[in-house]
Amino acid sequence: MRVLLRRTATVLAGLFVVFVLIAPSDLEKFTPEAFLRVPLEGLVGVMVLVLLPDRVRGPAAVAGGVALGLFTVVKIMDIGFDVVLYRPFDLVLDWPLLVPALDFVDVTFGRAASVLAVALTVVLVAGIVWLATVSVVRLSTVAAARRPVTTRAVAAAAVLCVSLAVPGIPVYSDSAATALVDHARRVKVGLHDQEAFAAEASVDAFRDRPGLLSALQGKDVVFTFVESYGKSALDMPDVAAKLADGDARLTAAGYSARSAFLTSPTAGGGSWMAQATLLSGLWIDNQQRYRNLVASDRLSLPRAFREASWRSVGVVPGITQAWPEGDFFHYDEIYPAQKLGYAGPRFGYATTPDQFTLESFQRNERAKQHGPVMAAIPMVSSHAPWSPTPDFVDWEELGDGSVYATMPASDDPPESIFGRDPAAVRADYAHSISYSLESVVSYVERYGDENLVLVFLGDHQPAQMVTGEGASRDVPITIVAKDPAVLEQVGSWRWDDGLKPGGTAPVSRMSDFRDQFLSTFSPPVA
Repeated sequence: MRVLLRRTATVLAGLFVVFVLIAPSDLEKFTPEAFLRVPLEGLVGVMVLVLLPDRVRGPAAVAGGVALGLFTVVKIMDIGFDVVLYRPFDLVLDWPLLVPALDFVDVTFGRAASVLAVALTVVLVAGIVWLATVSVVRLSTVAAARRPVTTRAVAAAAVLCVSLAVPGIPVYSDSAATALVDHARRVKVGLHDQEAFAAEASVDAFRDRPGLLSALQGKDVVFTFVESYGKSALDMPDVAAKLADGDARLTAAGYSARSAFLTSPTAGGGSWMAQATLLSGLWIDNQQRYRNLVASDRLSLPRAFREASWRSVGVVPGITQAWPEGDFFHYDEIYPAQKLGYAGPRFGYATTPDQFTLESFQRNERAKQHGPVMAAIPMVSSHAPWSPTPDFVDWEELGDGSVYATMPASDDPPESIFGRDPAAVRADYAHSISYSLESVVSYVERYGDENLVLVFLGDHQPAQMVTGEGASRDVPITIVAKDPAVLEQVGSWRWDDGLKPGGTAPVSRMSDFRDQFLSTFSPPVA
């Protein structure tokens, strides 16, 4: 029995090590064929341990096991980041993102869930490192005890890999080594990213430039970010129908619209980085850049409007705690969740339904006697997990938001998008985007006038469960106005007519928008 247990332990240790070495870092590639390969790193590792002196082999096996365990943890992080953010984990720049991820769990599922998530993470990491170490030590001991047999087996496996290699039909795998090299390259880039960002930020053609935004004098200019509104949404029948309906309604009300695409610096999450990118004109694709940005004196769009005599406000229902970064944007007034006057329930992650957010902005700013107002409004109803979503109600019935308490969905607990039927997740996503778009279109119908200029756009694409593998990072952007002079000004942009950009609509980086907008609505440099 003991012999059987030892052999079973050896087999399991070998299977674990092989699995870790050849497992893809992309869930889409988890196929049976992906595991029918010989890991070259494993063959090299076995030979190194076998050839080492006995006094060194034990510590080397432990060190190798710990390294393999940590590599496994990083690979799991790569898989998670690929599923949500379309990219691998960055060992230098991505650690700060774990904090907002934990905040999302806390806000959406409760404090108990976030504490449990931390505890399980610690146990999982420790367990993986322990299991990897035990496995490598076990294999090292067995291989060293049978050195001649092990050497012949490794040599035979190597010859087999070479002799059976056929183009397009991989027999061996070097994915672990490739992953390590890729991470090393990203570490090198990450370590120099601060210098690269400083060089980019030092160039600003609009700083201290006179006459900025003079072509928009007297207009209320509203920038509205629709959470997770990506290019993939345009292919969904419900969203396409909502945009077509919105087009017809706005045209009937005397408005015109132009649309195109922007490439977001992020995908699946990181809304604040996309918003900072658009408003600052700098590419903010990691938390280090974001922190450096908000500590700088870069000219943001809100600040440019404020210096041009607009009242500049930020309506940020996603902010529930202190937000010192808000000082960077130079708003005259910031409306976080607690200042919106909302007395209704939460809907999943969303603190405030988008319709109520827009109504609150109207009450607090545009309904009062005012000069021109500029507002940046990141809406949150279409934030993952996209269920539950509030119903659209008559504007007169909004009141303090208590009307939402009567909605059945308001009592439903939010569900994770993982583990659910992907078709149901996509349907919930489309429904939430349609709700947000309805809120925007209806706001323009109800409260728009000759002096309203509305720019609404997506911050990033949703998770790959919705988009599928290989989706771009492009998001729609639309400008709506009743005054024809405004749209005449943007004619050189060559954006498509209407709320829905076509497949050949212009695509530019989100960081280019600030300069394009300021150039268009400001006098040329003498």
